[in-house]
Amino acid sequence: MRVSTEWLSQYISLDGVTAEDLAGRITSAGIEIDIIEDRNQGINKVVVGYVKSKEKHPDADKLNVCVVDAGQGEDLQIVCGAKNVDAGQKVPVAQVGAKLPGGLDIKKAKLRGVVSQGMICSAKELGMNDKLLPKELQEGILVLPESTEIGTPILKVLGLDDKVLELDLTPNRSDCLSMLGTAYEVSAILGRELSLPKPEKDLVEVSDAAERHISVSIEAKGECSHYAARYITGVTIGSSPLWMQNRLMAAGVRPINNIVDITNYVMLEYGQPLHAFDADRLEGGSVLVRMASAGETMVTLDGQERRLEPHMLVITAGDKPVALAGVMGGLTSEVTDGTVNIFLESAKFDGGTVRKTSRQLGLRSEASSRFEKEVDPAAVIPALNRAAALMAEYAGGTVHQGIVEAGAAAVEPKVITLSLEKLNRHLGTDLSMLEVKTLFARLHFDCGDAGTGLIEVEVPTRRGDISLDVDLMEEVARLYGYDNIPTTAIEGATTPGGLTKPQAVRRAIRRLLTHGGWQEVLGYSFIHPEQAETFTLLGNGGKAVKLAMPMSEDRSVLRTSVIPQLLDIAAYNANRKQPDLALFEIGNLFHTEEETLTKQPQERPALGLLLCGRRGNKQWNVQPEAVDFFDLKGALETVIQYLGIPSEEVVFAADRPADYHPGRSASIYVQDGESRVLLGTLGQIHPELQQAKDLQDTYVAEILLEPLYELASSEIVYRDLPRFPAMERDLAIVVDESVEAGALMSTIREHAGELLQNVQVFDVFTGSKLGEGKKSVAIALTYRHQERTLTDDEVTGATDKAIQALTETFGAELRK
Repeated sequence: MRVSTEWLSQYISLDGVTAEDLAGRITSAGIEIDIIEDRNQGINKVVVGYVKSKEKHPDADKLNVCVVDAGQGEDLQIVCGAKNVDAGQKVPVAQVGAKLPGGLDIKKAKLRGVVSQGMICSAKELGMNDKLLPKELQEGILVLPESTEIGTPILKVLGLDDKVLELDLTPNRSDCLSMLGTAYEVSAILGRELSLPKPEKDLVEVSDAAERHISVSIEAKGECSHYAARYITGVTIGSSPLWMQNRLMAAGVRPINNIVDITNYVMLEYGQPLHAFDADRLEGGSVLVRMASAGETMVTLDGQERRLEPHMLVITAGDKPVALAGVMGGLTSEVTDGTVNIFLESAKFDGGTVRKTSRQLGLRSEASSRFEKEVDPAAVIPALNRAAALMAEYAGGTVHQGIVEAGAAAVEPKVITLSLEKLNRHLGTDLSMLEVKTLFARLHFDCGDAGTGLIEVEVPTRRGDISLDVDLMEEVARLYGYDNIPTTAIEGATTPGGLTKPQAVRRAIRRLLTHGGWQEVLGYSFIHPEQAETFTLLGNGGKAVKLAMPMSEDRSVLRTSVIPQLLDIAAYNANRKQPDLALFEIGNLFHTEEETLTKQPQERPALGLLLCGRRGNKQWNVQPEAVDFFDLKGALETVIQYLGIPSEEVVFAADRPADYHPGRSASIYVQDGESRVLLGTLGQIHPELQQAKDLQDTYVAEILLEPLYELASSEIVYRDLPRFPAMERDLAIVVDESVEAGALMSTIREHAGELLQNVQVFDVFTGSKLGEGKKSVAIALTYRHQERTLTDDEVTGATDKAIQALTETFGAELRK
């Protein structure tokens, strides 16, 4: 919002307050001032002159010799090359010794032998933005109204002795999108009285009732709560007064004609957008506010045909759209030079509806930007009356009696009760009741007592941002002055910050893996539907969640596994000669049981790992080895051990999960009593998938984190260093090839007794000597007692029990 200090001074005295001081005080009160623009770009000794005569230059076809009365007692002879200069005009004249923007000094000179005693100026030469001038004044010299007084400084005539403050408003302070709203704010900051326009007193109506000529009705009452109109006849289209044009240009609005300028002027003044229709071009003079029909079209003021949709609010006459409500008028009802009668509109349109229409059509206007943030419903009628009074005064119109309206006109202000004790406690101040009431009085908020220590505050409708008592506290704080609020110590109980257990577990996993050389990646949560059909074991049969408005088919469902994204990242790196990868990602998986969502889908955190390439770099004395299944398994075991989860509670089972290599994969379970709960899967990806991705041997794992959250323990368990030697026994057990080594180890741990410290498989052998379908598993057993040295008999007895259990359970035999 651009605020002219000259315009602002019409409502509130700014005596003794510079623009810079005012900007600082407004910023301190909570509204930042981005720019202070001086409209005087360096003009000196430029006055209004009257061109008494114009003759052709004797030696130059494109130059004219003008005699100009600049009010200095004697006429000036000025050579001018502008095509539009003519006798009888009032023009800006830079006298000898004048300074113009850009460092141009005006001196007495000879042009082709003819003396020139100054310069007749264009708007651009005066430092004005000529794009904001009416089209007829954008080229050539600037021609001033005939009523302009000769000799008057041009700064005063064009309003260039002015400074403009550019307010950087947050969306909640839409009240300051108007001069009156800004005046209320400045009045509160400076503590000075306001002088507001009184349009109802300036308005003169004729007895002929407006309702005899026009009518209005609202069909879309939810999107338009109030619609009001006035009927004005006998207007003469022409230029608006220069003072109005100056203020519009200071605000960044280009003057067009007196009718349009008045609607823009009142919009800037009250913050209430208005629209003037040519009443004779409205069929039957009857207006209906309704939602657009599908496929309906209209041509807006910019000459573009717009295709409308049912969510757009339109103003119609004779069932044809004549305006996009709150956005832009239609070409068919535009005010033109031939317009005589005016249908003047003022309304309260729903901000969300206007915003959606404006955004979809790419039409952003001063009006839409105000409606989007919700205008003051109490300003609809005052703004309408103000514009009607100005049209009567500056367009010669006759205002017909009465306002024709539909919808609810009355809007009750909010009443909020504020506790003085709570206010002082929140702000850390010690303000008295009188001081607080005085601050509210400066804001023009009526207030009264509501009991001991309570203030009842009536918030005007222009301040839609205030709805709670804390909003009132903020108003008190900023007017009292943030710098005046004392610094106080923090009171009350404090809660030390900390991580939740899931956060701590995730952080521990990240720390462990990154320190171990793994790289964390972040994949998309959106994947292709075909990818959602792979690695689905952890989904418990759930379906993928489809996006309502996907970016593309490749990103049309939420991921059901972390692995597909890891494989895409691996393929991307492999294509760029980076085959050796150790990647991990912690992310969420999404599943639903429904085809069409009616409830929140299931969201589960998971850890994904990917390993491929070589274990180390090539050296002169060492050949690098390719990673394998056991590198990945070892990484998972390290994570589980790091989280303090006993290894005996986690079981690896070779049950060939889907989408993995059938002979190099396993599922991971958590042993819960007699049952097992699936924790995750690991292994080499299926050869067909590996070939499709053009990858070398790639190993992946995916585990659910929720079970780890429950099992993880941060408790540190200390053990005494062993003082007595361990005893070892090696067993070579012949069993069927279908028997898992993990099952053998579990049976040994269960039956070997408390002396058993460790069980480790160190060899697996198959061959014809063992017989068809048999294999030999070599297992190392380590025994130790913490308080004494073991005897051979004790170790032998424990080992015999383990062998007997293996024999009974798996039909195992000692290899001979």
